[in-house]
Amino acid sequence: MTDKTYTGKAGYKQRDDNRQRVQEALQKQEQYPKRDYSNKLEKAQALEAVLGHPLHTFSQENAELNTILARAKSCNRDQGSLKGSISELRQVAVHYAKKGDLLYPLLKVKYGVTGPSDVMWTHDDEIRDELAFLERAQQIDNDWTDRFENVLKRIGDMKYKEQNILFPICAVNFTKEEWYGIYHDSKDYQECFGVENLFWQEAVERGADVPETKDNEVVMPGGHMTVDQITALLNTVPMEISFVDADNINRFFNEGPKVFKRPSMAIDRDVFSCHPPKIEPMVRKIIEDFREGRRDSVPVWMEKNGKTMLVTYMAVRNNDGQYIGTAEFVQDMEFAKAHFAGKRR
Repeated sequence: MTDKTYTGKAGYKQRDDNRQRVQEALQKQEQYPKRDYSNKLEKAQALEAVLGHPLHTFSQENAELNTILARAKSCNRDQGSLKGSISELRQVAVHYAKKGDLLYPLLKVKYGVTGPSDVMWTHDDEIRDELAFLERAQQIDNDWTDRFENVLKRIGDMKYKEQNILFPICAVNFTKEEWYGIYHDSKDYQECFGVENLFWQEAVERGADVPETKDNEVVMPGGHMTVDQITALLNTVPMEISFVDADNINRFFNEGPKVFKRPSMAIDRDVFSCHPPKIEPMVRKIIEDFREGRRDSVPVWMEKNGKTMLVTYMAVRNNDGQYIGTAEFVQDMEFAKAHFAGKRR
């Protein structure tokens, strides 16, 4: 018998490609350690009970979501109540974003668990898109209410899958150090459904992991790069960048053509020596305001060589809020003028 699903050379090539992908996936799966999932629910529940643990926060968000879903299902079917329910439910986007950034990729890349990222992530996006559509809709009709009831069901199904599938899989696989990292990274996201990211003493004492680096790399809180990479990155930013340290000394100019010339011989010189007398008082006042905490940024719009330019002075402060210098960013804004002029046509 012949396989009638495939016809011609293209069909058989597709079948062979599919078989090869499946075979490669199976071989790759063998590289990952085997895990015991027999007590996965108990492991997840134990972590959910730890105040401040990421699974505690996720589960608390789901508890609040459950209340919101119940309220949405029983709300009056007038336009105001329905739109209010949608607005409240759209906070789930933050919950889904955290899953997508912090859980799915780690499961897939490090532990070979591809299901959540391949399936649940897609469903998350579909739910977010549907909620956005329902909120934008001008008219609430039968089709709208059908879609509203369907998305409520999908949200409830996803909540169930998180609590009974996703979180237990994470509990079995993730190390303590990885949970610490997730805890610290989750601080970058806004609150969801009013659930606070509680203080997790153990993670705070442990701190965030320092990534493995090469000898020629500069390690920063946001990652690690070589000097060549940092230089190329700063030269790629579409702005003229200058940095003056806390002692008012020029320390850095990025390279490339500039509207405001920055001679290399000005490095390690007093910044005020680089400005004409009529400009120097303004520069001194800006830097003094930054140093004393009176201002954090000063935008200056101007015309230069027939182009609209935005020069932004910004105070540079460390994590303790201490002033460590001033940055100047010069940006050609002609692209913005062209963009908005096109919008008005």
